[in-house]
Amino acid sequence: MKTPKLFITLFSFAALSACTSVTIDEYQNAQAELGNNDRIVVLGRRHSPEYETEPDLISCVAKTIASNNSGVTVIPEKQFVDELYPWFEPRMAPMQPKRLATLIKEPKLKEKINDFNLRYLVWVDGNTQTTNSSGSVGCAIGPGGGGCFGFGSWDEKSDYEASVWDYQKQSLVAKVSADAKGTSYMPALVVPIPLLARVQSNACKGLGSQLREIFISGSPGDAQE
Repeated sequence: MKTPKLFITLFSFAALSACTSVTIDEYQNAQAELGNNDRIVVLGRRHSPEYETEPDLISCVAKTIASNNSGVTVIPEKQFVDELYPWFEPRMAPMQPKRLATLIKEPKLKEKINDFNLRYLVWVDGNTQTTNSSGSVGCAIGPGGGGCFGFGSWDEKSDYEASVWDYQKQSLVAKVSADAKGTSYMPALVVPIPLLARVQSNACKGLGSQLREIFISGSPGDAQE
């Protein structure tokens, strides 16, 4: 009878504590001017051999920008990079907005980009890392059965920065950063139950929502209201 009580108490404590704090900062250099047929693309920076901006994070940000009937059309990252190969591969991707002017001197490349009706590029740089861990969970099997016992926790930190480039003007429109921190728990009393802080997911939602507001505020529909 004591085992269920202990299990519930431990679960409740961890469930309340497995949370994430997210800080969003924005710097806007110019107003976004997204026309009815204009589209954007969200791309991940992967120029460092030490880490890459996770593809699932890029996909999440893109979906968040296009959510809630925002009216913003987002080109899938893989489709954009594949069709413009090799110009947006890690070693050749432009690092500054002005570099776009050099790229579009290539007639075939410019034609392909124009076929996308591209207006803005959103470059996302950063990653999520485990910064600390403690505790342990052990599992064993015996004649009477098996189970896992223990308690573990780990801290995670997400640090991402998105730079919005105007393709037509080859200029920086805005920068948005998301800093998220959280602690996940793994209580185990016979069965391990992971209580995840979902740090990356919350960083994505914060980053994507702020970027969506930038594009919505510059849409024709918003300007008419």
